[in-house]
Amino acid sequence: MTHYPQRRTEVHVSVDTTLCIGSGQCALALPEVFDQDETDGLVVLLDAKPPRELHDDVDEAVNRCPVQAIATTAT
Repeated sequence: MTHYPQRRTEVHVSVDTTLCIGSGQCALALPEVFDQDETDGLVVLLDAKPPRELHDDVDEAVNRCPVQAIATTAT
């Protein structure tokens, strides 16, 4: 039997603001999902369950975070 990787159907995004240093890389990569707080510059999660068409961009934003403050769970 051949096994193929399952295409994830939903991604749940979470952020740890205690790790965030406010570099803004996530917001630059994906402003539909991430923003920055105007007072302290920390990440603001706008959409914890972005649509499928943004999943690759979510991965890019996660990879850009210099302190790994963003995590995803695929379901």
